[in-house]
Amino acid sequence: MEEKDKQPTGETAGDEQEKTKQPDQKTGETPSARTKKKKNSSGSHQKDKEIEELGNKLIELNDKYLRLSAEFDNYRKRTLKEKMELTRAGGESVLSNLLPVVDNLERALDSVRQSSDIKGVKDGIELIHQHFLEFLKKNGIQEIDCLNQEFDSDFHDAITKIPAPEPKLKGKVVDVIQKGYILHDRVIRYARVVVGD
Repeated sequence: MEEKDKQPTGETAGDEQEKTKQPDQKTGETPSARTKKKKNSSGSHQKDKEIEELGNKLIELNDKYLRLSAEFDNYRKRTLKEKMELTRAGGESVLSNLLPVVDNLERALDSVRQSSDIKGVKDGIELIHQHFLEFLKKNGIQEIDCLNQEFDSDFHDAITKIPAPEPKLKGKVVDVIQKGYILHDRVIRYARVVVGD
């Protein structure tokens, strides 16, 4: 009887292996499926963590983009305002420099009304004209030299063509109807001219 007690109750090493392959009665999962599930859940946890990190990076980059966009918009508005102020100040400077010319014109008109000296009036008007040309030169405005020059459509606007008074004036400006002007190497008014044909 003692020998019977020592014998296993029907469970062998093979039976042990069978147990590990059989599904759990509560969950219906095999031990190998449970191991895979644990690995998958840790992998899923890792993916969730990566997605959360990427979401945080996206929020951070979006915040940086919004701040940069706002800074650029402020910069654009500030430079536009500064440009307008510079233009206004530049116009103010030009007009304040023009006031002495207006003063001289008023003096000339008073002189014309009171004086009978025509030569004095002419001299006064010529002085005002010279003063005004100096003012234009100081502000970067130059007259376009046209008369007897080769016709150049970059500076001249041909009103008409007439027979050239001399053969050497053919294709050249023979008369200036309205003077043209350049402001800092840019034409602000084309010279209206008559060209010899």
